[in-house]
Amino acid sequence: MKTVTEYTTVKNLIRKIYKTTYNSPLGLLILESDGVCLTGLRPGDDVIHDDCIEIFTETKNWLDKYFSNKKPNISELKLKPDGTSFRQVVWDILCSIPYGTTISYGEVADITAKKLNKTKMSARAVGNAIGHNPIMIIIPCHRVIGKNGKLTGYAWGLDLKAKLLELEKNV
Repeated sequence: MKTVTEYTTVKNLIRKIYKTTYNSPLGLLILESDGVCLTGLRPGDDVIHDDCIEIFTETKNWLDKYFSNKKPNISELKLKPDGTSFRQVVWDILCSIPYGTTISYGEVADITAKKLNKTKMSARAVGNAIGHNPIMIIIPCHRVIGKNGKLTGYAWGLDLKAKLLELEKNV
């Protein structure tokens, strides 16, 4: 069993990273925080216990609701994914995709272009931003599919993407 806290250097600043795990129906998930906001959620295999901060309790409660076929609201959590301003715009768009629905990379690109006051946006650039989403499930990048309706491009594997979409059909 591991505990804790790592330190990273970001632009000459030391940043403390808290970690814990959540045992989901899909396997073990690693939660990361800066101590106030959730900064990461991803699959993992190390059991980590560092539950002393409020955001972990809130996130675990949110995930309990999600995996119980309820529709917890993203706004219930303080999220702080680390990424460029472009990625932040794309991730905000993902947060607006309703449960049980999907959207294509091209559609996300069109919405992104409008938000950035551009006439066109590359679906590939949007796909890259989606692929770097550090907070899986909660920022629902799994709801983005290919224009032909096929599952494509999920950082944690298409099997997991399919399971999440199937779960949400029952919500």
